[in-house]
Amino acid sequence: MIVLEQKPLEEILNLLGDAESVLIVGCDGCAGIYQVGGQKQAETMKTLLEMGKKLRDNKALKVKPVTILRQCDLRVVSTSLRPLIGDYQKVLSLACGVGVQTIAQAFADKIVVPANDTKFIGMQDRELGNLYEYCRACGNCVLYETGGICPVARCAKSIKNGPCGGQTKGKCEVGNYTRDCAWVLIWKSLKERGMLDSYAKFRAPEDYSIKAQPGEIKSEVEG
Repeated sequence: MIVLEQKPLEEILNLLGDAESVLIVGCDGCAGIYQVGGQKQAETMKTLLEMGKKLRDNKALKVKPVTILRQCDLRVVSTSLRPLIGDYQKVLSLACGVGVQTIAQAFADKIVVPANDTKFIGMQDRELGNLYEYCRACGNCVLYETGGICPVARCAKSIKNGPCGGQTKGKCEVGNYTRDCAWVLIWKSLKERGMLDSYAKFRAPEDYSIKAQPGEIKSEVEG
């Protein structure tokens, strides 16, 4: 999932500035699953904004919390928010950066404020509640060759032919030897699967033309 972290309330209030009315828009996608941008969080944000505005500026703030299916879908955003958005000066998006930009594209006359910082694409350990970066969307997936462990995202140096000389007893020097070396994990994973021949395969330097920015995949169906 796309992992998000909510901005401090004071920062959000500063971004909203002197707005007298705010439409809070949650997202039932990644933000809702991760519980930083669902209906419950939108309602909580409403209360926090009203209290914060009153305490800081001694002013009332008109706030409405809503959630939509996905903020990364232009059609969903347009149809879901069009009946509501005209009544509010600014929009506070509880989604990732893609959601913020999609709302801004759909409603060019509205100022859209991000409530969250988008951190990374990760895996959630439900039992412990921890989140780990597992993918960097590099556009050139080698997970089959590396035992299902991404060297780009999980190696601190994104080395594709590792490990480097900085690992000690299976731990990475980045972070003061508290994290597992990704390439030691890759070796163990490949050994368990009887695929150690893949470990010795040379991987050419990254071809950044594959990941030309901004990324784009066009549909074969026009219209």
